[in-house]
Amino acid sequence: MSGQLRIINGATIRRLAPPEKLIGWMREAMIAVSRREVELPLRRAIVLPGGMGAIGIMPGYVGAEANSAGVKLVSLVPPERRKGSSHLGLMVLYDADGLVPEAILCGGTVTAIRTSAATANATDLLARKDATKLTILGSGEQAAAHIDALRVVRPIDDVRIWGVNQDNAQRLAIEKGGRSCKTVEEALDGADIVCTVTAASEPILFGRQLADGMHVNLVGSSFPDKREVDDEVVTKSRFFIDYLPSTLDQAGEFLHARETGLVTDNHILGEIGAVATGEITGRQSDADITVYKSLGVAAQDIMTARRVFELACSAGLGTLANI
Repeated sequence: MSGQLRIINGATIRRLAPPEKLIGWMREAMIAVSRREVELPLRRAIVLPGGMGAIGIMPGYVGAEANSAGVKLVSLVPPERRKGSSHLGLMVLYDADGLVPEAILCGGTVTAIRTSAATANATDLLARKDATKLTILGSGEQAAAHIDALRVVRPIDDVRIWGVNQDNAQRLAIEKGGRSCKTVEEALDGADIVCTVTAASEPILFGRQLADGMHVNLVGSSFPDKREVDDEVVTKSRFFIDYLPSTLDQAGEFLHARETGLVTDNHILGEIGAVATGEITGRQSDADITVYKSLGVAAQDIMTARRVFELACSAGLGTLANI
């Protein structure tokens, strides 16, 4: 094999992919997912012994105009073992014609920015148009990224942040012009949009705490045995997802409610890409409680990598390496 790889670091990715651009790319990706213009094997993880963490493997292909394949390798590290980001790794982008590797990108940065942009896309489609009050449950990297992205799609004028680590929550509140809250209840008071971006294994948000008109993004849990919310959050909401096969395999919140007999698969109203195209209806009234369950799919990584690679080539950014 011979040729050149473009290596693109995290700073360059952030420079080329601000939320304003990314959100549109994520809508494009999720429409491709809902139209099945993709090949998306289920994410798998190698779990290391002794609580060391796991390495996630996310391959995929996005057709249509993107016509790209890719593989993301990313580590999932417990807070007490982290040396930097909670998600460290690499994203390898292939041109689907000939399967030539074109670029290696910082996988941690790709994960951080595409996840929040995908949430913002869903929020734009499902939240009330007059939503201005945002609650973030969690205080890590994803919490910060979500605040930035959600401010693009709604005129947010009040950001409340709760986290298990109160010092982190307070620092983030100062950084983002929000306020830290000592309890989940305080953070939820009057909220229009709620995002759970925690490492919780058991519910931190309960159905009894939700008010009419709320939109909730469930982002932090990505394993079938973990859930950030209780069954009532699932049962009382209009429930939307990113990708049905992943949901039925890995979405702990939905799977728990189904296993207890409270819902069936029919409770899932559809994928967010189908909401974007108008194929299915999202919010029906201002009183609806809507939920978007985000697991993340390789199509989001591949679309981000493809668009960043194109911009980097045009701008002459990144480092070229012979292979």
